[in-house]
Amino acid sequence: MSRRSIFVAVAAAALAASTGAVAAVAATGGLPLGPSSSVNTRGYLGYYDGHKDAYLALDVSNKAQAAALHVNYAPRLAQVKGAPPQYFFQGRAAAGQVAVFGLTEPGKPNYTPLWEEFLVTWKPGVTPTLLKVDDDINAAAKAGKLTVRDAHIVINAPIISVGH
Repeated sequence: MSRRSIFVAVAAAALAASTGAVAAVAATGGLPLGPSSSVNTRGYLGYYDGHKDAYLALDVSNKAQAAALHVNYAPRLAQVKGAPPQYFFQGRAAAGQVAVFGLTEPGKPNYTPLWEEFLVTWKPGVTPTLLKVDDDINAAAKAGKLTVRDAHIVINAPIISVGH
């Protein structure tokens, strides 16, 4: 057998083996991630369209916020443009107010675990009300009841449970 024939045979065998491995991963639906284990991490609740979803905070584009939250500082996240909004309330807030996700959640075609942080502050003299939907936040801002400010921070906060 010539060198070229041996090379072609070896290359064909390697291709078949790699194709078989890819097919096996695709057939099982998983990746060989290694052994699994449980880890303790903080979970949070946030509203999306009136119901609560559970989420994690894993990485953030702001160094000070990463240190405060005890999560990974990921400066390249700051380059992400067009992430959906996640609204965080500062200062006075209604009882039970938690973050509010805008535009998407798992199961929707536009879902992403990356969020652009927006800071919500009630204006003086306005009694805070519980807001569970991003449209209500935007309506209250338009009515002059609160302000919404882009923090220019991107957070990797995957939703891990819908309708919690």
